[in-house]
Amino acid sequence: MNKVQNITIGADENDVRLDRWIKRKIVGLGQGQIEKSLRKGDIRVDGKRAKSNTRLFTGMLVRLPPFVVSKAGPAVKSRVTAKDQSLVKSMVIFDDKQVLALNKLSGLATQGGTGTVRHIDGMLPAFDDLEYTPKLVHRLDRDTSGLLLLGRTPAATASLAKAFKSRSAKKTYLAIVLGVPRPEIGVIKGYMKKGIGEKGREMMIWARHGDRDAQYSRTSYTVLSRAGQKAALVALRPETGRTHQLRFHLAEIGYSVSGDHKYVCDREELGGLPNKLMLHAWGIELPHPTSGKFQLNCPLPEHFTRAMDMLGFESNIPADPFEGLE
Repeated sequence: MNKVQNITIGADENDVRLDRWIKRKIVGLGQGQIEKSLRKGDIRVDGKRAKSNTRLFTGMLVRLPPFVVSKAGPAVKSRVTAKDQSLVKSMVIFDDKQVLALNKLSGLATQGGTGTVRHIDGMLPAFDDLEYTPKLVHRLDRDTSGLLLLGRTPAATASLAKAFKSRSAKKTYLAIVLGVPRPEIGVIKGYMKKGIGEKGREMMIWARHGDRDAQYSRTSYTVLSRAGQKAALVALRPETGRTHQLRFHLAEIGYSVSGDHKYVCDREELGGLPNKLMLHAWGIELPHPTSGKFQLNCPLPEHFTRAMDMLGFESNIPADPFEGLE
């Protein structure tokens, strides 16, 4: 870039840091060059001096001076192997350049952690358009399959994250459980916190209101299909978003998710089914980042449909199993 540019911030760039915005506009530009230009006052926002962490909003005018970018290009991002690029792109079920939706595989972590080096978050540079890498706005447990939403732009990410934080995101999960819950439509609620289970493992446990770290949790459920009294297909709607909430709630009322070896009840595991957690993020409804309502259902994985066939469950699942119940 060899001349001064004056650029107006667009609606899809709303609420982003100045230095990050500049790096998306000028690929290969280093942080040191940005800081030097900021100190000299060559970079200005609405005619005023700015800092690297200045937030940019729609309609603001940014002045960028000429920059010399090294031929070596930008620092190399974390590498995504060809195998992982192919894998994560095969999971895409929706993409409108604002919202990206993936059908996450069971057994694949959403984010990294101790001993976890392969995860969805680390694969997201596969979608990098040189301006923005999609960002996660919520998580799924490693062994839970299904719908995972990401923001394609800073404004979309902020909008989706706000919907989850404010609980205006209506989420629906499907689970195959041991036994048939009674009553068949109900609510599980109470306080829960991290603790130590019977086998010495860290897991969620019941708590009392006022206990340190206790968090209120609430889940609505409805039975959709049943295999005698040995198993049921259940729709779940978490009204709060606590760690392992659905698995914990079901086990605590005596109907564990099939394939869950952490949150168990006193019922025998179903024999012959695939040895995977039968919990799937099925659907979501929330405000779209630009306009209107966003609603999407996520195809069931092969291990889940196979288990449903083996148990003789109805395969016609409503887009919103709770419609008319709430």
